[in-house]
Amino acid sequence: MIVDCGGGTIDLTIHKLVGNNQLSEVTESTGDFCGSTFIDKEYIKFLCKKLGDSAINSFRDNFYGQFQYMIQTFCNNAKIPFTGDSEFFFELDIEDTAPVLLKYVNEETRYIMEENDWMIKINYEDIKAMFDPVVNRIIKLIHLQLSNVQEKCSAMFLIGGFSESKYLQKRIREEFQHRVKNILVSIHPIAAISRGAALYGFSLFNSKDDNMKVTRCIIATRILKYTYGIKVRNYWLEGDPIERKIRDGRIDRFHCIAKRGIQVNANEEFTTFFTPLSPMQTRVCFKIYYTKEYSAKYCDEPGMNLLGKLIIDPDILINYYLGFLLGKWNLLLL
Repeated sequence: MIVDCGGGTIDLTIHKLVGNNQLSEVTESTGDFCGSTFIDKEYIKFLCKKLGDSAINSFRDNFYGQFQYMIQTFCNNAKIPFTGDSEFFFELDIEDTAPVLLKYVNEETRYIMEENDWMIKINYEDIKAMFDPVVNRIIKLIHLQLSNVQEKCSAMFLIGGFSESKYLQKRIREEFQHRVKNILVSIHPIAAISRGAALYGFSLFNSKDDNMKVTRCIIATRILKYTYGIKVRNYWLEGDPIERKIRDGRIDRFHCIAKRGIQVNANEEFTTFFTPLSPMQTRVCFKIYYTKEYSAKYCDEPGMNLLGKLIIDPDILINYYLGFLLGKWNLLLL
């Protein structure tokens, strides 16, 4: 399992080593918006309780640079060093970190803060409360991925900037040490992502012969996350919704090309056949749709999205008239 812990999102996927230095994806990749920046948002909520929503919002809107500096101070002195040690303690000096913020607090808050010398204390319970909502969502995602795989997962690799968090590493190891034998963090977790992307791109055109390109992907197979298909028009049949019947007794349907959840090769091609509506057609537009659903009947169902259009121009269409005379078109979809 690869757990990519970034700033905005967490992305997970499980692969199996299939030989020839290639990997096969065995589950749908999953993810959610629960990266490290969501801890920053919990920190802002904490400050709002201490200084007031109005003060923080005004400070952010009018002095965004100082606002970001205040967040960076938290990251360097609290978020990154936090390991889960109950002795953790951090003090935020408002006068030193965000002096402009002082003019936005109300009188009641000003009195309290002056009594505390404009210092905000953040203890173990405070920062743990910022981490846990985010970390708990990550753990839930990992549980979900493991439940989708039939075989035992032998290793889990944590990559991405957030994977450097000692507290996140600790929580994941505590939760999964009896289920996954090896839980590892990359030596360079941030660079691992860009390095992996470069290796993947290079593998697409890895050649053993200087005179010929040989395509051999590191990721040999993937699991489709969507169902793909084309909008087609054919005859309305008894049992079809009467409200969907259009002119000439026809109906628009979703014709499935590739179904969500199937395993496909990196260069796999899907072929399907269509007949033209009229021998006088001079142009054809195939509308390609995708959906999260495993099956669908119509292109206007909830969750259905238009991916794009495949247009066959007149000059190309001439070559298909022979196919029309034979009664079929052959459309190759990559």
